[in-house]
Amino acid sequence: MTTSFTPDKKALPDMLKAVAAGKIQLPDFQRGWVWNDDHIRSLLASVSLSYPIGAVMMLETGNPDVRFKVRSLEGAPTPASQSPDHLLLDGQQRMTSLFQAIASGKVVDTRDARDKDIKRWYYVDIRWASDPEADREEAFVSVPEDRKLRNFRNEVVADYSTPELEREAGMFPMTLMFGDYEDWAEEYRDLSPEHKLVWKAFRKAVLEPFRAYQVPVITMGRDTPKEAVCQVFEKVNTGGVSLTVFELLTATFAADDYHLREAWLGDPAEGRSGIQGRLHRWPVLDLVESTDFLQSVTLLATRARRLAQMAEGKAASEASAVSCKRKDILKLTLDEYQQHAGSVEQGYLRAARFLRQQRMFVARDLPYRTQLVPLAAVLAVLGEKADSVAVQDRLARWYWCGVFGELYASATETRFAKDFPELLTWIGGGAEPDTVREANFNAGRLDALRTRNSAAYKGVYALLMRDGAEDFRTGQPATDTSYFEQSIDVHHIFPQKWCEDQGIERKRYDSIINKTPLSYKTNRKIGGVAPSAYLARLQRDETVLPERMDEILGTHVIDVAALRTDDFAAFYEARRSALLDRIGRAMGKAAVA
Repeated sequence: MTTSFTPDKKALPDMLKAVAAGKIQLPDFQRGWVWNDDHIRSLLASVSLSYPIGAVMMLETGNPDVRFKVRSLEGAPTPASQSPDHLLLDGQQRMTSLFQAIASGKVVDTRDARDKDIKRWYYVDIRWASDPEADREEAFVSVPEDRKLRNFRNEVVADYSTPELEREAGMFPMTLMFGDYEDWAEEYRDLSPEHKLVWKAFRKAVLEPFRAYQVPVITMGRDTPKEAVCQVFEKVNTGGVSLTVFELLTATFAADDYHLREAWLGDPAEGRSGIQGRLHRWPVLDLVESTDFLQSVTLLATRARRLAQMAEGKAASEASAVSCKRKDILKLTLDEYQQHAGSVEQGYLRAARFLRQQRMFVARDLPYRTQLVPLAAVLAVLGEKADSVAVQDRLARWYWCGVFGELYASATETRFAKDFPELLTWIGGGAEPDTVREANFNAGRLDALRTRNSAAYKGVYALLMRDGAEDFRTGQPATDTSYFEQSIDVHHIFPQKWCEDQGIERKRYDSIINKTPLSYKTNRKIGGVAPSAYLARLQRDETVLPERMDEILGTHVIDVAALRTDDFAAFYEARRSALLDRIGRAMGKAAVA
């Protein structure tokens, strides 16, 4: 489908009439009007001088596939039944400012330079604006709602509260600019012969330019696809803030009277939680975003479309693809969303339980938030079938291959679309997913893992907890209870201070090879002394037998002899080898040397 653009010019008075009549409205995803008093006065001055104020972009309505909830421009009446002919995509701030100041007939709700809410009427000083040497912008003034200007002592210094006072002061109300101002003008001209001459100059300098002003308009045809509309809107949006697919779908579904935002966020005023709140009860899902959820829903919806087409006889090569790219989310229908949202929510909750089994308890320890998208989609399809040990084992292998293969760092949407059906096929007895087949972990990568910025770093930390690493002080493994109660985190085995005192390079002692999950209190007990010293202290203070301490160290794949003799080099090489073996078992394949 091609996108057509039509450049044109439209008279400003006609455009403001169309706004008042509801023929020009906004798509509901447009953000609110925010221009302040200074912007409005500057805009009015520019129009009066016939200066360009930028092109306006509109979308012709009538495409059944591009339906948004619409709303009037702020200050414009809400039409009872008028469906808009055009939606304003770019130029909202300018058109709203002009409409409110000139054509609304109401006081303008705006803000001052300090961002304080104010109400203003707009005037143009007739004499000032008629003077070609004067600063035109200073000719446009705004006054409070009662049309009286006051000094700092709250004394009235100018009063325009009646037409007579307006004329005496020579202040022309902008609300008459496109209305019937002849009676007002006649009485102004009758004040004196000089007023008649001033009015003539004013009409030529201000009134005629306003009435003749042509606004450049670019109109997108009704055949423009939704994804093109949204992309164009974001590129021309002077606010510079990209719209999320959630905002766009919210506007789309609202056209069918479905409130997606409320379904996601709930209603805090009534104490009703939405999908987000129910997911965020699990700390590991705390960073799941609305877009993630919609991607999972779209995976299910596009799979359902593909299966339906194939059931009707279409070849696999001809059926629509499983995908969750932005354009696919925007094509999601309300029926499809409602059909799959419930099972996807359950899929995310099942994903949280799966991650807990892998000893990932909070969002910051999650190697890839994005890997939740296909995982939740798969679990949504499987339901209770996912509880079997065979399925859990395959899910775990796929998950760890994604983590240690570091395959979710980029081009994630493409991988979502591959992993989702391939993982379901594998669980059903088919071939391995590409993620499992392609994943490799380079042994040299282990030495370079030093911070949480790396998914594999978080993976090693979680893998140690999953495989039973016990706390040096308490001897307890990391469970969902002990993790939070004891503030378990990743800490150095050979303390940083000791390593620096021994001249050990930071890149070695800061590697994940020299780190392990320990409780906050245990790390405090360790301090900055040699391992031999802190082990002796722990055994003494906690009455731990040396044999039991050796068992605990073994759960961390630590070479006991090397640690007890403070031999960092031997410890490092032995643990490096043990961690590579542990990673290889999780991935189902050996690390690459």
